[in-house]
Amino acid sequence: MSFQRASRFLSPDFIIRAAAQQWELEGVRQLRHQVFVREQGIFDRDDRDAIDDVALPLVALSTFASEADQVVGTVRIHEAHPRVWRGSRLAVAQSHRRMGRLGAELIRLAVCTAHGRGCDLFLAQVQMQNVPLFERLYWASLREIEVHGVPHMEMQADLAFYPPILDPFAGWKALSSKQRAA
Repeated sequence: MSFQRASRFLSPDFIIRAAAQQWELEGVRQLRHQVFVREQGIFDRDDRDAIDDVALPLVALSTFASEADQVVGTVRIHEAHPRVWRGSRLAVAQSHRRMGRLGAELIRLAVCTAHGRGCDLFLAQVQMQNVPLFERLYWASLREIEVHGVPHMEMQADLAFYPPILDPFAGWKALSSKQRAA
């Protein structure tokens, strides 16, 4: 069987973890640029801000032959005030938005990581089209706001549904929706 023919039957796995290598950090930058600058037009040139200097970037990595090969999702977290954490810049590559629960897995890693670092309150400013996803993941809507000219909902995670993770670099493997169904 040819490689092309065989690869049609393979569904990708994903690794969900904190960004650990330089190529992953570069992939985060490229993915955020693609989503927030090119696709959504929220920023003119770059979405980087001062939060990037203190944030922990988390990634969803696609794998090929069990080796991580591409950043296909990201979110960043940071402690905004003592014991108050925030998540922001959640992005999934357009080519991977229907392949599985990458956004949900990144949200889970974000809140569990903050919880493991002493978080008492986890907040995010969520684009309106993503509010139903967050609500399914045990988040409460607090108030409508505008961020960079785009309507958002300020939301709060229910920490009772997010057990603490002490080492986000260990991460976990997530299966594509095709593999979960099999």
